[in-house]
Amino acid sequence: MTNKELLFPKDQAVLVTGGAGFIGSNLCEFLLQNGNKVVCLDNFATGKIENISHLLDYDNFQLIEGDIRNLEDCTKACRSVDYVLHQAALGSVPRSIQDPITSNEVNVSGFLNMLVAARDSDIKRFVYAASSSTYGDSQGLPKIEDVIGKPLSPYAITKYVNELYADIFSKTYGMETIGLRYFNVFGRKQDPNGAYAAVIPKFVMQLMKHESPNINGDGTYSRDFTYIDNVVQANIKALSTNNIKAINTVYNVAFGKRTTLNELVSLLKEYLSDYDPAIKDIPISYGSLRAGDVPHSLASIEKIKTLLGYDPKFNIEAGLKEAVSWYWHHLK
Repeated sequence: MTNKELLFPKDQAVLVTGGAGFIGSNLCEFLLQNGNKVVCLDNFATGKIENISHLLDYDNFQLIEGDIRNLEDCTKACRSVDYVLHQAALGSVPRSIQDPITSNEVNVSGFLNMLVAARDSDIKRFVYAASSSTYGDSQGLPKIEDVIGKPLSPYAITKYVNELYADIFSKTYGMETIGLRYFNVFGRKQDPNGAYAAVIPKFVMQLMKHESPNINGDGTYSRDFTYIDNVVQANIKALSTNNIKAINTVYNVAFGKRTTLNELVSLLKEYLSDYDPAIKDIPISYGSLRAGDVPHSLASIEKIKTLLGYDPKFNIEAGLKEAVSWYWHHLK
């Protein structure tokens, strides 16, 4: 099944918080193309108007510039929708280490505001972005949903607290919640700029400028890189499921394959050299490890496959080819 074949009722209105961000804007786009009414709530702290500017002409698209730290903004955004896809958050482990207070205000207080607003508006289901950082110092691979360790960063704490709050709201208020633990999502519209840019767009931009990408450590750390279309599919599956056993729980969202940073850079150089042959000869530089980084990350996706029917179509190679093409044609 491709994302174009995903089924979600067109008469349902969906709020996407953080809808001008990387993942949120892709979700807004999919839902609008599906015929749904979409409300986007964003304060543009990390989201970008360029990500949704082409959506503003849709009659069934509403942009609310607001902040999830403000309960009134959350209540306003929830007022006319049936479902919530809560993507708004302040990401990045390094940013949370540098400024844990703001990360907590957005990711914990903001999350609680959204839960309360969704509860008070009788939202049918609250699907939220959880994180693979929740696994913390757990050594086992692949990561299985019910086996986690201690968090390794303030960011990881905030995302785990989200899961605890969602569980309590499900049990106490009868809300339907589903958490999606994203594993290193990448793809079109992911911002390559800024101090906290994700590794793939950052490396792509460095290579396009003929600069050496800098790897933290010796390049043997590995991640389960997950292409954006797989993540969109997981969100729509979570919205759509009628399986009572599939709600009020959390899922890994990944492809289920591990790629080292050295392998990642090698693939990026290979695919980018199709556009600029000089890129294949750019050397790699290595630096010190980052605080809070997990050495290896690999997801078990058996639970989400079994209960939600998740079927990821893009492996790391196919996803990187799509992402490289997008960056080359949009940012060159």
